[in-house]
Amino acid sequence: MRYPYSDHDQQRRLPDRPKTLGLPGAVVDGRDSFDRDRARVLHSAALRRLADKTQVVGPGSGDTPRTRLTHSLEVAQIARGIGKTLGADPDLTELAGLSHDIGHPPYGHNGERALDEAAADCGGFEGNAQTLRILARLEPKVLGDGSEGASGAGAGAASAAGIAGAAPVSYGLNLTRASLDAACKYPWGPVDEHGNKRAKYSAYAEDVETLEWIREGAPEGRKCLEAQIMDWSDDVAYSVHDVEDGILSGRIDFGVLWDLVELAALAEKGARVFGGTPEELLEAADRLRAMTLISRAADFRGSMQDLAALKAMTSELVSRFVTAAVTGTRQRFGEGALGRYAADLVIPEPVQAEVTLLKSVAVLYVMDEAQHLANQQRQRERIFRVTDYLWRGGSGALDPMFSSWFDAAASDREARRVVIDQVASLTESRLERLDKRASGISAAWA
Repeated sequence: MRYPYSDHDQQRRLPDRPKTLGLPGAVVDGRDSFDRDRARVLHSAALRRLADKTQVVGPGSGDTPRTRLTHSLEVAQIARGIGKTLGADPDLTELAGLSHDIGHPPYGHNGERALDEAAADCGGFEGNAQTLRILARLEPKVLGDGSEGASGAGAGAASAAGIAGAAPVSYGLNLTRASLDAACKYPWGPVDEHGNKRAKYSAYAEDVETLEWIREGAPEGRKCLEAQIMDWSDDVAYSVHDVEDGILSGRIDFGVLWDLVELAALAEKGARVFGGTPEELLEAADRLRAMTLISRAADFRGSMQDLAALKAMTSELVSRFVTAAVTGTRQRFGEGALGRYAADLVIPEPVQAEVTLLKSVAVLYVMDEAQHLANQQRQRERIFRVTDYLWRGGSGALDPMFSSWFDAAASDREARRVVIDQVASLTESRLERLDKRASGISAAWA
């Protein structure tokens, strides 16, 4: 049984045009709207670029690295399973998982902070807002002139890259309303009702009109169930698989769960960074210590038996966290098909604390490692140099797609946003190649 998505949910800003290259008598494509949307994200260049973007450590670290792409595939798989079990459209929840990090720049959250600083003159940078920008504007697939669309949908498209007078108008992947809504982890703009800048949001000021189209009829400030499923799937994949990577690389020693002094410091930091209380995290540690597979991981030496036990641990933890969410949601909202705004995902507090504790382990032992922090500083410097290089070089230094938008910009603010869009789209390998060029030019300017 599947949740009954409405025509409103399946509306696109620009109606799809019929295919024209089919053979005479060919079978009609039987896919539904969300199956098509999932395919559009899966085949997008923006998703492929995540293969060369950092998850926790760089794509070149170790023999079995996790990148933003592999992480997104894992999130998508978890989200699809939860969605299917609850009666939401599984293609829709998988799509949300695939696209949830598609707006992340080179070097992950570290790059996000650097670009936010570099974008101060054009409203800042936020990876979640960049995700919507890519899906609804920057990924080249569907173009129009801005006058088309059902029920005023063309107005929500604005102009390519949000630049007045730029032509043609890009609708990005032209996904359905429900698909775009499912990809919005923070479904609001950058400024709250009091005029204060929000830390997290899903639309820049120039993209708020698109967000308003997506949110037509939705309860203000509330995430749809599919977005909540994506968010929890992200937390589960992050907490379990990043810890797995840390154990494999030797950066994480699960023995911390038995070191009560160090564990107390970990709980304090985790509560401060991710929420909850230190007491809740310490109780979560008690539960984790009682699990045989956790004990085995604390004595990891890299043997075949250890590797198999580690994989069994990750599988068991993912299952634990997924089934807890499904069970909690069913207990509150019943056994019917759930989707959109018919329910909220219910996470039992003890399970939330366990996930928070595991995320804290990843932060303390991987992200805060001295060598990792030094590397992060070098990464930020590269982003600043490349941004400055492209800004000084103007349209001649940008890729053709971004160059046309730069030339059409009506202000420095609009032009700066185009440069930020270009930098955010770069893979880490290409950014580093551009940095070498930028470093040489900077030396000549000095």
